[in-house]
Amino acid sequence: MDDKTTEALGKLRKALETTERARGHLYSFHQLTGTADFELGDAITLLREAGHPDHAKRVQRELLGRNVLPGRWTFQIVEEYDDMYYEVFREVERAVRDDLADGQRHVFEKELKRERQRRSAEAYDD
Repeated sequence: MDDKTTEALGKLRKALETTERARGHLYSFHQLTGTADFELGDAITLLREAGHPDHAKRVQRELLGRNVLPGRWTFQIVEEYDDMYYEVFREVERAVRDDLADGQRHVFEKELKRERQRRSAEAYDD
């Protein structure tokens, strides 16, 4: 495989890996937002028990179960990201890799590993 193709596949793979990280952050956002919503439920209960029903009602009315984007909870954002972007990204990366590298992943890194190990071996020859 020529150097430009190897480099292109490396960039494509790195872009996929970056997308994987972004997806992880999106799931963190989803889980943290859900946890915060359950904590709001606890705060509402405690506000009522402490004799602050008006504040409890306001927190419940304005925050509990609130959409984070118009019409969407975080799970819907995650699902749309997965369906509209992430899965397509993975399919395209795999198709390009299958066509150009017989399905091998990390072709750039494999070449980098060979080169760095060759340089390391040369250091022993000195």
